[in-house]
Amino acid sequence: MTLMIETSNKLEIENISLQEVWKAKSTISSILPKTPLVYSSALSKICGAEIYLKFEHLHESGAFKMRGAVNAIHSLTEEQKLKGVVTFSTGNHGYSVALAAKKLGIRAVICVSRHVPKAKIEKIQDLGAELEIYGVSQDEAEQRCYQLVKEQGLTVIPPFDHPDVIAGQGTISLEILEDLPSVNKIIGGLSGGGLLSGIGLVMKTTNPKIEVIGVSMENGAAMHESLKAGKPISVSESPTLADSLLGGIGENNQFTFGMVKSYVNQSYLVSEETIKKGMAYLFKEHHIVVEGAAAIGIGAILDNIITLEPNTKNVVIITGCNVDLDVHAKAIQQYI
Repeated sequence: MTLMIETSNKLEIENISLQEVWKAKSTISSILPKTPLVYSSALSKICGAEIYLKFEHLHESGAFKMRGAVNAIHSLTEEQKLKGVVTFSTGNHGYSVALAAKKLGIRAVICVSRHVPKAKIEKIQDLGAELEIYGVSQDEAEQRCYQLVKEQGLTVIPPFDHPDVIAGQGTISLEILEDLPSVNKIIGGLSGGGLLSGIGLVMKTTNPKIEVIGVSMENGAAMHESLKAGKPISVSESPTLADSLLGGIGENNQFTFGMVKSYVNQSYLVSEETIKKGMAYLFKEHHIVVEGAAAIGIGAILDNIITLEPNTKNVVIITGCNVDLDVHAKAIQQYI
């Protein structure tokens, strides 16, 4: 079953300015290369609308999260850098923080739950970061993270609910506008909301008519359920191909809940089968191996969950490729 929520889209808050996103672009541009925007002729033909794919999986970390991590760490004081950083993550943010910290010679501790896939844990360990596996949810990993702050004086680099992280993710929109200034719609995975908060801020400030669409898996979609409830709530987590979208948004959420409510036009839930279709399509037509969270928007388009107007220009964010190859092969086998 697919459930759609229409968000308020009233631009009610301005926690972070467009200027902060431009500053983030200046900060990260010397470290992170611009990612390509690729036209999908096959998908465009199916939909009767222009479809472009923003290849964020091509970052060194394998995910868009590198943008926010680099921007946030660069914004620390020298004293904070000396003590080190800590974060909690379902994988991609943790790996990105570990990689950014390694490049800057800063100690990093990454807290993850036992639900994080083995492939992501191994990649974090290979960077030399200290790994803390704690609890069965991101909320529990977050608790351990803040324990370490008290015990060791580390600085938290949150995965989404932080101005520097949001501004970093917002740089994706600046690149899209450079390459496709007449864009009509942006589609991306919705979890803690850092990605779509940053994208929504830039797009709605540029042109309120540009639509921003969020997509999540059916079980464990914390932001979607929080929007439905009208306030941040906790949800139980279940195994999913879109594991990067798992995790709570925090009951004391300061930024992303309000920003998603204001900037995102619609939020959809999709099935695991829909996610599989998206992964298979990207492998077959674009020859790329991506995780479920990166393919969720493609699946929603293929299953006609998201309606695209004829002759419009639409961008789907391909967020990451950190997936176990056996998991990927099993997921796509029936659609290849």
